[in-house]
Amino acid sequence: MNGKRNIIFLSILLTIPLVLFSQQIIETTPFDLELKNKSSKYTHEVHFYKAQTFFFERTWDSTLVYTMKQLSSSKNNTELIDYCHFLRGFSFKYKKLFKEAEKEFSNVSSNFEFSPHIKMILGEIALEQQDFQKAIHYFKQIETYTTDQLLGLEKSNIDHNLGICYLHLEQYGLAETYLLESVTLYEQQKDTIELIRAYGNIANLYYNQYKDKQAIPYFETAYQLSEKTKHYNSKMNATYNMYIVEKNRNNPDAAYSYIEKYDVLKDTFNDQNQVWKLAKQEEKFAVQQKQKEVSLLEAENKVKEAQKDGLLYSAIILLILLGTSFYFYREKVRTNKVIVTQKENLNELNATKDKLFSIVSHDLRSSVQALKTSNKTLSNTLEAKDFDKVNTLLQTNSGIVNGAYNLLDNLLNWALLQTKQSYFEIAPQRLSFIVEHVAHNYQALFLEKNIHFENTISKNDKVFADQESLKIILRNILDNAIKFSSTNGSIKVYTQHTQEGYCDLIIEDTGMGMSEATRQNLLQENIVTSEKEHKDIIGSGLGLQLCKSMIQKNNGKFFIESVLGKGTKMIVSLSETPSHG
Repeated sequence: MNGKRNIIFLSILLTIPLVLFSQQIIETTPFDLELKNKSSKYTHEVHFYKAQTFFFERTWDSTLVYTMKQLSSSKNNTELIDYCHFLRGFSFKYKKLFKEAEKEFSNVSSNFEFSPHIKMILGEIALEQQDFQKAIHYFKQIETYTTDQLLGLEKSNIDHNLGICYLHLEQYGLAETYLLESVTLYEQQKDTIELIRAYGNIANLYYNQYKDKQAIPYFETAYQLSEKTKHYNSKMNATYNMYIVEKNRNNPDAAYSYIEKYDVLKDTFNDQNQVWKLAKQEEKFAVQQKQKEVSLLEAENKVKEAQKDGLLYSAIILLILLGTSFYFYREKVRTNKVIVTQKENLNELNATKDKLFSIVSHDLRSSVQALKTSNKTLSNTLEAKDFDKVNTLLQTNSGIVNGAYNLLDNLLNWALLQTKQSYFEIAPQRLSFIVEHVAHNYQALFLEKNIHFENTISKNDKVFADQESLKIILRNILDNAIKFSSTNGSIKVYTQHTQEGYCDLIIEDTGMGMSEATRQNLLQENIVTSEKEHKDIIGSGLGLQLCKSMIQKNNGKFFIESVLGKGTKMIVSLSETPSHG
């Protein structure tokens, strides 16, 4: 719901107390405990026990499979059948198959003890389908239930959902009553996540009525609470709301700071999802391999048992063995092909792992050791009360930490690139805009070393590349230019057109430069350089290796021009037309 004013991002989210997810972490809820306790009498039923186990693990497909098997074998036990239909309806709901969910719940007896949960879920389905009157009908049926009758449901969630329904129906008086009541209950429960959502909904309630003085404090409170939690959806919604508020209040600086933080949160959340998806894929692969081993062992055991039957069945066994041998021979040939492919993939993964370990053990250890040494010196300096030196040491520590952060960021992007998890979209890009956007984040570092930065790229210069990878390339090259530049130096970014169909993006600094041997070494296909031109600067060349890989994937070329003691030019040549590569 955007409201009449159509200016605010409203984080109206369904209050679902039964299953809570937070960055892929499953929490045990009061409902889980109630369901496990009430249905424990049927755990001797093998299929139901497996269905219940998968249900608590939120594995909905497996829950559906084993409840169907249990229903096939249970004809007279009404309560057990109710539990199966209940678990199936619940699973279909979270798979977004709402019609199937409603059908399963309709098969549950009216006296089933978890009927309040069914009404709650049916209300949530209606709310997601924006049938608000129907949702209110279900929520009203359980509004007056006692805690014992609710069996793990929270009254605060019922009030919150009713408030959301009335807010959508623009019945603001009722919406305000229920939302404020839910806030009171959430405060008693100390439920920070739900408080953030409730405050956001109350803020939007007032905002849609042009009651800005009442709305904005709730937006601010929601944002302050989100700062204390690790729940990324809540943090992103609260931050984006503040961006819209400040934008409408004509505070561009404050609005920019909020949207910048929102972008960082979104990127971090996407990165965590990528890591989680990779882990799930590895887990799935491991399960498949184990299942193959189990299947093979079962087949071997059957053969051994058949051999014990004696000479009487020797002729039959011989025929079976011949047939089995032929089958396993075919399977072996097929399996060998799979094994060869898997071995090649495993070798690639091992090579990637070795490279990762080399970087972590080399660079991260160096950064931590440098920080440890600096902190020891800082401790001694504090005892001596030499505050000028303390300030210098704190700046040194900040530089070390920033370096370690950049290393980890490059490490993540490089790993995604190596495991083919990164997403590339080649599209026309305005170089001047992207350079200005990236350079803005380095203003503090330019000021710290008094470096003059100049961007003379024409606004008409356009290349075909992936925007996010182009930003990573620019960040790494600019980071190196600043790192190897002396105080009062300069960094220039400009373009040249030396080859038809390509635009050369040049980042030139007046820093330390490098020898010809080092220049040639950096252009090699390696990660950790064999030697360093400047011993006091931590780095392994991972960022540059990442740049080379991403430039290649963008159908570009990479060159280095440098003279030791005079400075360096990093040249990224990118296609000006979509036909190259």
